[in-house]
Amino acid sequence: MEFRDQGIIISLRKYGEFDAVIDVLTAGHGRHAGLVRGGMGRRQRGTLQPGNEVTLSWRGRLESQLGSYQVELRHARSAAFLDYPAKLGVLNSVCAILMVSLGEKEPHPALYDGLLSLLDMLEQGDYHVEGWGALLVRWEIGLLTELGYGLDLGCCAATGVTEDLIYVSPRSGRAVSREAGLAYHDRLLALPAFLLGSGDISRDDVRDGLRLSEFFLERYVLFPHNRKIPQARRLLMDFIQD
Repeated sequence: MEFRDQGIIISLRKYGEFDAVIDVLTAGHGRHAGLVRGGMGRRQRGTLQPGNEVTLSWRGRLESQLGSYQVELRHARSAAFLDYPAKLGVLNSVCAILMVSLGEKEPHPALYDGLLSLLDMLEQGDYHVEGWGALLVRWEIGLLTELGYGLDLGCCAATGVTEDLIYVSPRSGRAVSREAGLAYHDRLLALPAFLLGSGDISRDDVRDGLRLSEFFLERYVLFPHNRKIPQARRLLMDFIQD
């Protein structure tokens, strides 16, 4: 069996003395692993760094086998992040989240396109937390939706109103209005206005958004499989200090 696709490398690990196993978020085949012969050698190791866009040819005797990759570099992104700790932190976080949350060989084209947009923004020079942070939160909320755990932020869970939504219920993942949530505000999650398409974006908004997506990723996606939020994801909060 074989296929040809394009993708973004999300993990590289040594296999034997010179070979490597890579995990790739592909456009048409989801998260897919494969062996690269000589992948830890000088010629190929730079190509196989997380964040790089590649063209892939996969071949295996059975679909269930690890199989082997032939890899061609399409766009080298990883080197552009090395001198910028916040950008590198975002890259490390999204790669780690994908590794623990996605099953293998399940296509998620919307998630793939969203990751390309996020990496494009980072590479093109948006150093501001308010920029990459908001897009990262939207991408993580999109990941929840792709996995079947989308949040319902369109109207208040208690009253049905569509205005002044500032909370999210941790039990239902639905929005709650200011008035309906006032008595329970210490038990509710903050809903940043940018997720509703309005308002300026502050660092507090980004923090609230990351806490929101982290809560539901951990509850619905990771906890049932006895997994935890990766340390790389938690470290992002260090880049959002005033």
